[in-house]
Amino acid sequence: MKSFPFISSDNALVLLRILVALIMMAHGMMRLIVNSLTGFGEFLTSKGFPLGEMLAWGITIFELAGGILLIIGLYRRWIALILIIELITGIILVHAKNGWFVVGHQSGGMEYSVLLIICLIVIAAAEKRSYKELKK
Repeated sequence: MKSFPFISSDNALVLLRILVALIMMAHGMMRLIVNSLTGFGEFLTSKGFPLGEMLAWGITIFELAGGILLIIGLYRRWIALILIIELITGIILVHAKNGWFVVGHQSGGMEYSVLLIICLIVIAAAEKRSYKELKK
């Protein structure tokens, strides 16, 4: 594939996959670091989800484990699909009512989640390559 001045398109897709995985892993890790799983679970329960705290743990563990698998290129389409569903659910439950922008004109909007969804669609559609295949 044609190259950007310093990175090929193939390597750019691998870089995108790794960075999106790290971003999703950061979401899960932050819940563990600040001990907000109970609050997240209570929020899910308040929105009608059964077993909110267990679901919060499941989402968090998936973000961490799924992120690792996404980095190494395993099950990337399935992981991308599940993360897309998670992000769409977040848009519906939280972000849509706050408008489009995350910061600036509005606060807490859905633009960031939409960007992640588009990145995950690109990742799922791209040819499978692992981080070991990065070319120098």
